[in-house]
Amino acid sequence: MKTDVKILKSDAEIKEDVLEELLWQPDIDETQIGVIVEDGVVTLTGVVDSYVKKSAAEKAIKGIAGVRAVADDIEIKYGNEYKRTDKEIAKAVANAMEWNPSIPEDNLNVTVREGWVFVSGEVNWGYQRNATKKTLEKLLGVRGVNVNQITIKQRVKPLDVQNKIINAFERAADIEAKGITVEVEGSTVTLRGKVHSIKEKEDAEKAAYKAPGVISVVNKLKVQFYPVKNA
Repeated sequence: MKTDVKILKSDAEIKEDVLEELLWQPDIDETQIGVIVEDGVVTLTGVVDSYVKKSAAEKAIKGIAGVRAVADDIEIKYGNEYKRTDKEIAKAVANAMEWNPSIPEDNLNVTVREGWVFVSGEVNWGYQRNATKKTLEKLLGVRGVNVNQITIKQRVKPLDVQNKIINAFERAADIEAKGITVEVEGSTVTLRGKVHSIKEKEDAEKAAYKAPGVISVVNKLKVQFYPVKNA
C-alpha cells in the first residue's frame, strides 16, 4: 500500500541545494555570494558587479524545492569599467525602449538619478510595465529601476479578467491551475492557493499581470513541499 508523505527539508539540506545550484550556473561566481537559510527562507549576501548577476543568483534558487522565500541582500558595486554617467544611462535606456516592441515608449517618461531609472506614464497592459522594468534593469550601469509611477488603463470587466487569467493558468505547463483561485476587484487581482515552488508562484503572478486592465497583483499563494510516494 502506498501513501503520500510530505518530506520537509532541513535548513542544512536546503543550503546545500542552493550552493550546488549557484555552482551549477555559468553566469554566477558562487564565491561572491553568501547563503543563510532559516526556516526555509534563504538570504543571499555578498557583492557583485552587475544587476544581471544579482538577479541571476536570486532567480537560480527560486525553483528549488523547500525554499519558501528569498531575501536578496546582495550589493552591486561597479568597477571603473562599469561606471556610466546618468546621461549615458539615459541614452541607453532610450535605445532599449525603442528596440523593444513590448514597451510603448511614446507614453512613458524617464528620469535617471545616480544610476537609478524612474519611469512614469501610462500603458494598456500590465506586461508592458513588467517588460519595461526587466529590459532596463539589465543595462550596464543601472543600479535599479522604479516603474511604480506607470499606470495601467482599465478596459475590461473584472469577470473577463478573471476568466482570461484562469485560462492562461490552464494553458501554462509550469502552473498547477487547480491549486489556484483568482479574485478580481477593480483592477486588482488576488491569487490564493498552493504552489510547489517560488518560481511557480512568480510565474502565476506574471501570467496574471498579462491580463488587460490589471494594475496590481496581490500574490497570496503559499509554497508547499512536493509529496513523495513511499511503498
